[in-house]
Amino acid sequence: PIEAKRIAAWLPDEPMLYDKLDPLEYLEFVAGLWSVEARGAKRLAEDLLEGLGLWPHRRDRCEGFSRGMRQKLALAGALIHEPRLLMLDEPLTGLDAAAARQVKDILTDRVRAGATIIMTTHILEVAERLADRIGIIAHGRMIAEGTLDELRASIGAGEATLETLFLDLTSQAGRAA
Repeated sequence: PIEAKRIAAWLPDEPMLYDKLDPLEYLEFVAGLWSVEARGAKRLAEDLLEGLGLWPHRRDRCEGFSRGMRQKLALAGALIHEPRLLMLDEPLTGLDAAAARQVKDILTDRVRAGATIIMTTHILEVAERLADRIGIIAHGRMIAEGTLDELRASIGAGEATLETLFLDLTSQAGRAA
């Protein structure tokens, strides 16, 4: 269990920060919890804050942050120990288009570096663009799972979008329930 915690990170839908800390203090604190070496943590914190557009706010207390700024800082906290497994619940909630692009780029970079990402999202275009494998849940149970092409083949849907697949599959599941 301890090793699993070391290699994993969780980003909840509602970010929970220490409001009296600024982003650098917050990331130093979180890095310390993960026993990240101080010099490496400082460099990584600076890189994450820069990459997420939070560098100008590095010394502002979190209590005044918008929903999107809080979401980006919480993601930085999840990434500070460079986990191999990221579990993200609606990571783009509250982000504007530019911030969402930054986050998607960071997640893509993490996958290229060998990380595995498990992500929930209601934004199907994001899942279609980023996911290698997709699971569709309806009424609390998994009704379909596979690559986009496998899901298309399962219902004979050729070049259908994930949105079309989702609607067809959940409609079928509703009729079967």
